[in-house]
Amino acid sequence: MAKSTTIVRDDKQGAQPEKAVTKAKASDKLAERGQDSGQGNQLTGMYTRTADFLRDVRSEMRKVTTPSREEVRTTTTVVIVTVFAFAAYFYVVDAVLSRAVQSLLHWLGGVQ
Repeated sequence: MAKSTTIVRDDKQGAQPEKAVTKAKASDKLAERGQDSGQGNQLTGMYTRTADFLRDVRSEMRKVTTPSREEVRTTTTVVIVTVFAFAAYFYVVDAVLSRAVQSLLHWLGGVQ
């Protein structure tokens, strides 16, 4: 019995998958520098990749905003309260389950 395959297409004609777009951008960058993926010195290629990476890191770090003292204080308070709430919840659940297991073992004639 042969399996049928269904091809799902995007509504937009000519839409490229995300990976293909990324590869196209990378090959465009290499073409701008006059390099081909199969040509060039490995050391030069590693240098340019490292330089590109550091440039990208720098541009991304410019987008980072540090929180204010009040935001840090508020989020720290929320975290501490949440930790104590979960600790209390797990303490209660543990106590109930422990008591239930002890009662079951006592009823079965095991540990007293």
